[in-house]
Amino acid sequence: MKELFQFLWSKKKFWLIPVVVVLLLIGFLIVFASSSALSPFIYTLF
Repeated sequence: MKELFQFLWSKKKFWLIPVVVVLLLIGFLIVFASSSALSPFIYTLF
């Protein structure tokens, strides 16, 4: 993860940082939803 952000910083691809953060948040939401009783409510958001 650290290397990814260092690469983005060195190549001056600052616009990609929010994209990576949003993808990580969606990934954590899916992992959390699959192991939780709240999954029916979270899946309705998508």
